[in-house]
Formats: sequence, structure tokens, C-alpha cells
Amino acid sequence: MKNRKQKIVPVLKDSYLQVIKNSKGTKLFRNFYATVDGRQKDILRNGDLSCAYFVSCVLRIFDLIGKVHVSVDGTEADMKKSGWRGTKNVKQGCVLLWEAKKSGRETHRHIGFYTGNKKAISNSFEKRIPVEHSSTFGRKRRIQAVYWHKKLNDA
Repeated sequence: MKNRKQKIVPVLKDSYLQVIKNSKGTKLFRNFYATVDGRQKDILRNGDLSCAYFVSCVLRIFDLIGKVHVSVDGTEADMKKSGWRGTKNVKQGCVLLWEAKKSGRETHRHIGFYTGNKKAISNSFEKRIPVEHSSTFGRKRRIQAVYWHKKLNDA
């Protein structure tokens, strides 16, 4: 029997969606260390501020943005530069940006992935890990923007 080379073609969208779904509960995106004013610190506060890091890591794995970010603003800017466009057609794999909310003395925007059936996966600041939840957090948070990348279109 001859050794025959197999032609393997990655299925980007399905692989991307599975990585998002498999990320639920992982502590992988919880910490990122930087030197701030000469002192090392975890700028994600042990998962409290990990939403942009989580989303940008997944997007970077699939070469859908240029680099990993720790802020929603940085992630959104890179997405726009990398071909992500606003859409009204919400579908699995879209990146969702929610309105800014005040938490204590700080106000934060939030970012995550739409997984279908009015559900999303994003980092929970309470649990400090990615979790699945209502795409509107039970009508407690308004979706501000929805983004889609043409590389994720079905072949």
C-alpha cells in the first residue's frame, strides 16, 4: 500500500467556535503581569479585568487580530484594523461589546462572544473565568456593538 499524502484543510469557523465554547471555566486568561511605576503587578487583578484578554487571545489564535490586548478599547481598535466590521446580523462567533457599567469607582466596557440562542461567553468579573450567560445579562446590560469578520463566513 502506497503512502498517500492527505490534504488537510482547516475549518476556521468551526474550530474558532469550539475554542470559544471550550473556554468556559478556564483560568487561563486570569492573570497578566506588567511593571507599573517600577513595580510588578497583575494588571488583570486575578481575572477581575480579563474580558479583553480572553477575547483578544482567542482572536489572535486564529489570526483575526494583530496582537493580544488587555483593554476593550485596544481590542476593538485592533479588530477594526484587522477587518472586523459592525453588523446587525448577530450570529455565532460575533464579538459583542456591551455598554460601560460602573463598578465601585470604576467604569468598564465589556467584550465577549455570541454563541447563539441569545447566549454569550465572556469573562465573569465575579467568578473571574469565562462563563456562558444571557447575551443581555438578563436585560441588565445593553449590547453596544456587534462585530463580524468575513474570514468566518461559511465556505
